Amino acid sequence: MVLKCDVQYGKGDTGFKLTKVGVTGVRKPVLVKREGKSNKLNGALNCSMDVYVDLPATQKGSHLSRNVEVIKEIALTSIEVPVTGLENMAADMCEKLLVHHEYADNAYVDVTAEYFRESKTPFGKDTFEIYKLIARAQGVRGRTVRKTIGVEVIGMTACPCAQQTVTEMLCCDRGFPVMSHNQRNVCILTLTMDRDVNVEADDLIDLVHRSFSSPTYELLKRDDEGQVVINAHGNPRFVEDVARVTLKNLVDGYGNLPDDVEVFVKSESEESIHKHNAYAERTATMGDLRREKAEQ
Repeated sequence: MVLKCDVQYGKGDTGFKLTKVGVTGVRKPVLVKREGKSNKLNGALNCSMDVYVDLPATQKGSHLSRNVEVIKEIALTSIEVPVTGLENMAADMCEKLLVHHEYADNAYVDVTAEYFRESKTPFGKDTFEIYKLIARAQGVRGRTVRKTIGVEVIGMTACPCAQQTVTEMLCCDRGFPVMSHNQRNVCILTLTMDRDVNVEADDLIDLVHRSFSSPTYELLKRDDEGQVVINAHGNPRFVEDVARVTLKNLVDGYGNLPDDVEVFVKSESEESIHKHNAYAERTATMGDLRREKAEQ
């Protein structure tokens, strides 16, 4: 049966354009393989994808099935030819969305995935830790697609202020780390760049890990548990410190990144002695951050 009626191409009931119309929460397995990278758990990532295009005021609806077709095509292709990165896949999707939606000027793709990675506890025990990968892309018709790669990492902080107060109250000489209250810190780092620029998610995870008082682990026996506590209290940091050290590590470690790479850092500490959380963030370009460092 051939159906001729296409309601989406009809005229809208009102004259307003829409910034984003699409589908959310589409889950697909995607195979990713980075050149020179190995991981015992490399394989299919369980991805959740949101894809959108804009809709002109003259058109009643967007063809949502085309969005799902693009997702399915990319995901199925990755089984035979793995993608080089979720952010590169998102950029490819943006380009295909603009082909499939001839009436749209903008395309947006958001992808998140759970990622397990090999790690070691302070005393060298093997473990696998979980992280969240973040990938996005935005395409504007007639322009170059910009892509985003990012990570969400969970770590631990020990409060410097409380530690100093306890030190003074106990009249300690601080020959060893003094007690403080702790927070679980969730830090997100994303980089938005042109398609020809590439950054490894594993490197970003390592970079963020170094910004905490200590990394955290899924399973710790008593010796490792004690060492994590000692390490954290020997390296106390505020929520602001996590954000700033992440920025410093980024500037120090990525001298080759173009100045127009957009950086976003969010640090949020889940407080233990308060009923609220502590929060810090920064949005800047690599050029901004380099200039600030040069002025220090």
